Amino acid sequence: MNKIIRTAVGLCLPVALALSAASPAVHAHGGAKAQYGGIVQTAKDLSFELVAQSSSTALYVVDHGKPADAAKFSGKLTVLNGASKADAELKPAGGNKLEAPVRLEKGAKAVATIKLPDGTSTAVRFSIK
Repeated sequence: MNKIIRTAVGLCLPVALALSAASPAVHAHGGAKAQYGGIVQTAKDLSFELVAQSSSTALYVVDHGKPADAAKFSGKLTVLNGASKADAELKPAGGNKLEAPVRLEKGAKAVATIKLPDGTSTAVRFSIK
């Protein structure tokens, strides 16, 4: 009996290890990658990508790898550029994009306060490099 158990463990263990090593993409909520050239942060199972534009700032919302409908979100963007502070409303700008009429400078800190479709809110912090 012990020989049968050792044989079964001896056969199953290498197979289980090989399968777990061969499928690293299965891990949930891995680090989100920038799709629009910005900075990505994750909150409440959503990815938020902050992107500096010429005269405004865009915030893209992605839900589990798929673009979220920005029309269902609203919020405010607060940007600290050195000693100056700017607040602007984030408004839907088509697709999964929210936009605020405020500029980002290198070294700035930004906080997006987002109202989610379920009525709850979340704050997402960014450091601009």
